[in-house]
Amino acid sequence: MTPLVIIATISTILNIFLVWYLVKILRKFLFISEALADLYLTFRSFEVFTKSLYNMDMFYGEPIIQELIQKSKVVLEEVERFRDTFEYTLDEEIEEELNEIESAAEEKHEEPLFHEGP
Repeated sequence: MTPLVIIATISTILNIFLVWYLVKILRKFLFISEALADLYLTFRSFEVFTKSLYNMDMFYGEPIIQELIQKSKVVLEEVERFRDTFEYTLDEEIEEELNEIESAAEEKHEEPLFHEGP
């Protein structure tokens, strides 16, 4: 065999191995991206839930729930930092739905409890 054939064979085998390794790495990256998107949406829905709980008349002004909301914001900001890095699989429809629920809850809380009358 000539040296050229040997080099071409080694190059082909090496390229096949590198393509296989790249596919394997990309699958792991996609899995991590999906997991982070799910984690973000879970924390986001938890934040919406705690805000709606805090806005209930029974719990309004409760310092423990207020602290829970603040701590969940910190955790959510940290998860958002990672989400920005791995943003390929975020389900935007679910995030929009959570934003609508949150804004509806805030609007409901801003309504006056008593009607001022005519």
